[in-house]
Formats: sequence, structure tokens, C-alpha cells
Amino acid sequence: MKMLLMVGLGSFAGGVLRFLLTRFIQINSMSSFPWGTAAVNLLGCLVLGVLYGLFSRGLLLHTETRLFLTVGLCGGFTTFSTLMNESFLLLKEGNFPAFFLYALLSFAGGLIAIGLGYLAAR
Repeated sequence: MKMLLMVGLGSFAGGVLRFLLTRFIQINSMSSFPWGTAAVNLLGCLVLGVLYGLFSRGLLLHTETRLFLTVGLCGGFTTFSTLMNESFLLLKEGNFPAFFLYALLSFAGGLIAIGLGYLAAR
């Protein structure tokens, strides 16, 4: 039961942070391109990489702490379903250049961010 509570609390915190940061970025970018979601996903990948790097060094060993930070916080913060929906909408609108930029930024950028975070934490 404690593990479920930790995941739930982390998800709540991650979701609220995602909403606030995405909204802030979108308002300030003055663009219809989903910069907020892309930024949140890249930042979430970077944080996840840092966490895995810390775990590999034997830090943050408590199961509940790991679940709170990874499944909860990062899971609630990143937005794969939103990423897919926004990708679909870009394709549906026929905005292929924006779709390819968004896909490349999200997928390649996400992998790079996880790797950088992992290396930085090791």
C-alpha cells in the first residue's frame, strides 16, 4: 500500500509540474508548436537519466523513493500520450515539417537527454 501511495503522490506532483511548466512555455513561446510538451519530455528524460545514474552509484536505494521519483514524478511529468496526440494532430493538419521536427526533437532528443543525465550522475 505504501508503494502505491508513493507512486500516486509522485504522479500528482509530476502532473502539476507538467501542467505549470508546459503552460508557462506555451504562453511565452507565442507559437502553436508544442514547445511546452517537448521541453517537459526532454527535461523528464534528463531527470530520469540522472536518477538512473544515481541508482547505479548505490544512491537512493529505498524502493519507495525510487518509485516516487521514477514511476510517480517522472511518469506524471512526462507526457507520452500527449506527445502522440500532438503528433497525430500535426499529421492530420498536414503539417509534415512540424511533425518531423517534433518527432526528431522528442525521440532523439529524449534519448540524448537520458544518456547525458546518466553520464552526469555517474
